[in-house]
Amino acid sequence: MKKHIPNLFTLGNLFCGIIATLYAAFQNFELAFLWFLAGIIFDFFDGFVARLLKVPSELGLQLDSLADVITSGLVPGVVMFNMMKNDTTNLIELFGLSILPLTGFLITLASAYRLARFNIDTRQVSSFIGLPTPANALLINSLAVILSKGNYVFVNDLLSNFWVLLAITLLSCYLLNCEIHLFALKFKSFSVKDNLHIYIFLVISLFLLIFLQISAIPIVIVAYILLSLLWKEIKN
Repeated sequence: MKKHIPNLFTLGNLFCGIIATLYAAFQNFELAFLWFLAGIIFDFFDGFVARLLKVPSELGLQLDSLADVITSGLVPGVVMFNMMKNDTTNLIELFGLSILPLTGFLITLASAYRLARFNIDTRQVSSFIGLPTPANALLINSLAVILSKGNYVFVNDLLSNFWVLLAITLLSCYLLNCEIHLFALKFKSFSVKDNLHIYIFLVISLFLLIFLQISAIPIVIVAYILLSLLWKEIKN
């Protein structure tokens, strides 16, 4: 029976992703973001519970990827589609459907491809190659919430422009499947020397989140990428 417990967490991730998709479809980006975060928490604990109970399985691995396609793939795709659709200057409709905003779903396709590659890539054991789908989804979903809050006029103008959003979409697709090596937030020990880059990243992230709240998330993702590249150069 206990071998199915991690799968229940994975299904919890999938359920949260479904609800987040519904809210994203109705452009309630804040609630979509909260349900997405709940899914990410389930996603973290399914692997943790599987290791704790010593019941890892191939079924769990495949189910995890299927859930992530929804929570970290479809949700940001729907979010980007709706953000693009709000720029009415670039609406071209066919059979009542806006065509150009459909490019937002390139994020969903790139996420699915990244998850499939991850399942067969034996190099990604202690680190990542390309931006993990949850981090990418966190970036896209946070941009929608920042836009909906409307606290920054210049940022809002950028995030309301279709071509800016298309550039973000293409960059997102590239980061998901590029050959950039990124460190994983996994501690083999609590040694400062062995985990200095992780501690630095966590301190920077905490500082930014305290002062900027959700507006800090895009900066945190960029800091994660830059620190990973810097750490790789230092190690080499």
